[in-house]
Amino acid sequence: MSLNHEYQIDIDEILSHRYDLGADYWTTPDNRLIKGSPFSAYDCALMLLELGISPSDPILIVVADLFFDAWKEDGRFKLYPTGGILPCHTARAAYLLCNLGYQSDERVQKTFRYFLDTTYLDGGWRCNKFSFGRGPETEYSNPFPTLNILCSFRFSKYLNNEPILDAAVEFLLKHWEIKRPIGPCQYGMGSRFYRVGYPFEDYNIFSYVYVLSFYDKAKRDKRFLSALQVLQDKLVDEMIVVERNSPKLSKLEFCKKGSHSKLATKRYKEILTNIS
Repeated sequence: MSLNHEYQIDIDEILSHRYDLGADYWTTPDNRLIKGSPFSAYDCALMLLELGISPSDPILIVVADLFFDAWKEDGRFKLYPTGGILPCHTARAAYLLCNLGYQSDERVQKTFRYFLDTTYLDGGWRCNKFSFGRGPETEYSNPFPTLNILCSFRFSKYLNNEPILDAAVEFLLKHWEIKRPIGPCQYGMGSRFYRVGYPFEDYNIFSYVYVLSFYDKAKRDKRFLSALQVLQDKLVDEMIVVERNSPKLSKLEFCKKGSHSKLATKRYKEILTNIS
């Protein structure tokens, strides 16, 4: 990695956590790839990409290999050595690998097919793990995994060319109307959702508008435009100000809470390009 990078201090901070979990590349000896957030293998690879590190960097190549080692023949990813294989885990793996440039890999292509074959009745994606009990709200899909899956598909030939994805977009647009927590993991649109989160590590107004801006189904929809306006009302001097992220990221300048972020604003400008 470059020693003259604009964000070298941030890169060094991320690298300093590389062995925190007992093994290399931000993971555990038994390769728990999403343990330790926000300094898991998954989170750190995404942050390094956000900071401009090339997917061809040797560290990121190894992280990609670790995730591919977790791939199963049916297209799913098992990111923990024990327990079930949850759709949200496969969603995260696909999201990372597509950001790393592996969207054409035959294994990721099979994962795309798995997603297209496993949508729920309302158009999104859902698992059968009910951590908060069961109720009418759990009969919906899970919004954040659905958002991550749609973000993976934006790298694919299916973008704006697949009715199944349009149905998933419609599910997320309906959540803008429902607002309340839905899905087995109960993702809602309350005060926490409306605080701009960056980097994109959870379900919030910024990640929601960013992903949907790639989909023609959403771009002219009044619900999307309403969400976009909420985001735009938060701009300060036409820049994104980070309102929320993990306290553990407080040493990182590129996403410092309460501050303008050039890289977050770059993502915002992508939104404008997408809808222009």
